[in-house]
Amino acid sequence: MKLSAFGRKFTADAGITSLMDDLGNAMASGEDMIMMGGGNPGHIPEIQQRVQQILAEMSQNEGDVRRLVGIYDPPQGEKQFIASLADMLNREYDWGLKPENIALTNGSQAAFFMLFNMFGGDYGDGQRKHILLPLAPEYIGYADAGIEPDLFHAVRPDISFTDAHEFKYRVDFDAVEVTGETGAICVSRPTNPTGNVVTDEELVRLEALARQHDVPLIVDGAYGTPFPSLLFTDANPTWNDQIILCLSLSKLGLPAARTGIVIAEESIIKALSGINAIMNLATGSFGAMLAEPLVRSGEILSLSRDVVCPFYKAKMERAVATFHDAMGEDGCRWYIHKPEGAMFLWLWFPDLPISSLELYQRLKARGVLVVSGHYFFPGLPEDGWRHRHECLRVTYSQDDDRVAEGLRIIADEVKAVWAEVGTQS
Repeated sequence: MKLSAFGRKFTADAGITSLMDDLGNAMASGEDMIMMGGGNPGHIPEIQQRVQQILAEMSQNEGDVRRLVGIYDPPQGEKQFIASLADMLNREYDWGLKPENIALTNGSQAAFFMLFNMFGGDYGDGQRKHILLPLAPEYIGYADAGIEPDLFHAVRPDISFTDAHEFKYRVDFDAVEVTGETGAICVSRPTNPTGNVVTDEELVRLEALARQHDVPLIVDGAYGTPFPSLLFTDANPTWNDQIILCLSLSKLGLPAARTGIVIAEESIIKALSGINAIMNLATGSFGAMLAEPLVRSGEILSLSRDVVCPFYKAKMERAVATFHDAMGEDGCRWYIHKPEGAMFLWLWFPDLPISSLELYQRLKARGVLVVSGHYFFPGLPEDGWRHRHECLRVTYSQDDDRVAEGLRIIADEVKAVWAEVGTQS
C-alpha cells in the first residue's frame, strides 16, 4: 500500500500514539499495570453523581433525547450550550462575548490540529510560518499535529530552584523571538507535562508580543481557568480578541464526551466551523448537552473551584510527600517541578546515566507506566540539551495507593540505575 505524504506522516511513530497504545493495550489485556502515564482524570464522586442526575433528567425528556442522539448540530456546535457559555462568561468576567465567539470541537486535540494548521505551514506565497512555543517542555499531543514538518519553534526555559528538591521553568523572554515567519504563539496553562502555570505577568507580555506582530496567542486551558480549575496558585482567566482560549470538559471528569471549546475572534470561529463541517459534518452533542445545565447556572465554576481543584491538590500533596520519602536525601540528585496545577509530577534526574526512554522501559517491565520526558520538547533541536533526556512525566490522578506504589518503584529503579554505575566503576 502506497501512502501520500499526509498518510506517511500520520501513520509514522509519534509520542501521542505510543502513549495511547500503551494505555489502551494495558487496560485491554488486564495487565496489573500501575497507570501513571496518561492524563485520564480521576473519578470524583461528586462530579459523577451530578452527571448521573443530569443524565437521568435528560433521559426522561423526549425532546432532550432527540437533540442528544437524533439531530445534527451546526458545525459551530450545540447552540444552547454556546449561548449559555457566552452568558456565563460575560456575567462572571465581562468579556463581551457573543455566541459567534465560541465554537466546539470533538475534543481539544481536534481543535489544536485545526488551529496549528490554520496559522502554521505553507501560506501559498513561498512563505512558511511556524507555531512558537515560548516555554518548552510542552504538551506531547502538539508534536505531531502539523501537516507539514518542522511546524514548531520552541524556546528553552529559564530554570530556577525553588527548594532543595524543587525547581520551576520560567519564560526566557530574552530568547523569545517573534518574526515574520511566526504564525501564532501557543502556551498551555497549566502546562502539561510539568504543572507549571505561566504567571499573569508572563501572559500579559506574551499577549503584547502577539499584538505587536499581529499574530494570535493560543492559550491551552484544558486544565486551567475558568474551568476545570486544576490550579494550585493564583491565575486569572483572560480573554480578548488577540487570544484564542481553548477549554475542555475532559478534566472536569468527562474525557469520553470529547468536547473541546474554542473562544476567539469571530472570523477565527467562522473558519473553525467551516473546517469542522468538512472534517466532521458536526460536533457531538453529548458533552455540550450534559454540561449545559452546569454552565447556565454557573455551577461549573463552583464545582471546579470547590470540588475538582481540592481533589487534585490533595492528591498532589500526597504524591509529592511519598516521592520525597522514597528518594530520601542520599545518593543521586533529583527534583520535582513546582506543582502549580494539572495532574502531573515532572521529575528531573540530572546526569541520569541512562536516557529517560530507557528508564521508561525499565519501569514498564516492573509494571509502572510513565511517559519519557523526551517526547515533550517539540520545536527544539534533537541534540544539544541533555535535560530533555533526564525527565519523566507521571500522573497522580488515579488511586492513591497505586500512585504511591508506583512512585516508590520509580525511586527504587532510579537508585538501582545509579548503583549499577557505581558497581561498574
